[in-house]
Parts: sequence; C-alpha cells; structure tokens
Amino acid sequence: MHDYCFVHSDKGNNVCGSQLIVVGRELEGIVVWRYELENNKWFKGPAMITPRVMYGSASRGTEAFFAGGINEVYQAVNIVEKYNADTKTWAVIREMHKKRKFSSGFFLSGKFYVIGGRDENNENLTCGEMYDEETNSWELIPYMLKEMAFTSSHSPPLIAVVDDNLYLMDNSVSELRVYDRNTNVWKKLGVVPVETNITLGWGVAFKSIGDRLLVIGPSSSQSCNRRTVVYTCRPSPKVEEQLWEELKDSCDIAYYHQFILNCCVMFA
Repeated sequence: MHDYCFVHSDKGNNVCGSQLIVVGRELEGIVVWRYELENNKWFKGPAMITPRVMYGSASRGTEAFFAGGINEVYQAVNIVEKYNADTKTWAVIREMHKKRKFSSGFFLSGKFYVIGGRDENNENLTCGEMYDEETNSWELIPYMLKEMAFTSSHSPPLIAVVDDNLYLMDNSVSELRVYDRNTNVWKKLGVVPVETNITLGWGVAFKSIGDRLLVIGPSSSQSCNRRTVVYTCRPSPKVEEQLWEELKDSCDIAYYHQFILNCCVMFA
C-alpha cells in the first residue's frame, strides 16, 4: 500500500475506461495507483514515463492525456503522455508550446485542450493549447483566459464540458461562464450557489455528468455555519441565469468536510 507521504501530498485523479487513476508523491517519488472496477482492487503502476503531479488531464473512452505538471525535482514541464487503459501503457506525444503546472485539461469537438496554469517562473498563463492527434501537433490559443482575475495561489481553472460546450466557474466571483470558440470570449451565465472565492477555487468539485453540471462546495449562505452542498443544473448557453437544483437527499453531505480534495465521475 502507499505510504503516509502519499496521503498528505498533492494528488491528481482521472477516470479512464473502468479504471480510476490516482497520481501522487510517495517518499521515494511520484507514483501511479489505479483502481480497476471489474476487479474491485487497487494496483500500483504502471509508472509515467516522466512522473509528474499537478498536470492538466482529460479522458476519452479508454485513453487519458496528461499534460505538463511538476516533475520529481519540482520543475514545471511541457511534457505530454497518453495512457491506454486496455494495455496499461504510457506513450509520449508531442510537447506543448508552454511549460505549465496547475492547468486544466478537457476534450472539445474531439480535440484535447489544456488551459491556464502557471509557467516555469510561476507566472499565470492566460493562453490555452489544442492538440490535434491526427497531425500530432499543438495549436497555441492566445488570451483564452484574458478576462479572468488571477491571484498568485488560485486553483487550476474549474472547467467542465456539456453538449460540446465548455463551461468555467470563475472562482473569484462564483460565476458560471460559457466559452465561444468563434470569438474567444466567455459569456456570463449567472451565479453558482457555492462559495469559490473563499478558497480561491481549491476544494470545490465542478464536473459534468451527462447533460448536467455538478458542483460540490461550501454553501453561499451567509450563515456562520456553512455546510457542504451539492447542486446540479442542465446548462444552456442561451440563458443568462441557470436553474440550479440542490441534491438534498443524495447523501448526508452536510457533515462532510467542506474542502473536496479530489473528485471524479465514473459511469459503470
């Protein structure tokens, strides 16, 4: 089993097919653990070719892409690897234009994107990059996050894709936005009913589930006893205010810790 360092280290996770991939630091370095749903067991490895944490990642079927991150000597890199859940192997693909850590990844219209993060000098990146697997090439997208307010310690961008639309939760004002690829502009879609500005986006889960958005985080209530809440909505880029529905009976979430460490969605 993993050591105590892994429990307290920064970890990233991703669902790839029926496997849950968790990457973090153990005493001897960065390791990969995977949970196989069909076996209901955890296995160690296989290791990344260049081990990293705090990368941007996304999955598509039984493949997952892991871009950038912080390597074992704590340097930001532009290395990209692809994991295949069927063969349990890693493959290196073309490097990104920018070295970046604390970024976010997603698939949109069949292409893999990486957005935001910080460079090797810890400067915030407003650009994004798009990877075309057919040509094995990256396209730099300047000023993709030019409208966002940044701090020195904000979380990776909170993003989710529903119906081939890219949504972002602006953690400075707890506001939902949708991206227009034609104009490179983010349209405002109203306030999200959780507080993201308290922790600068850290500890909040923002995911897509089918045709809905899911958010888990501290309640936006002004009560002194903030509780953890779960909301979903069926987003529409054409509506200025989204209808968020609280999931009160899904689980006893009110007693959970308000800081969500990791969150993944797996369809069994």
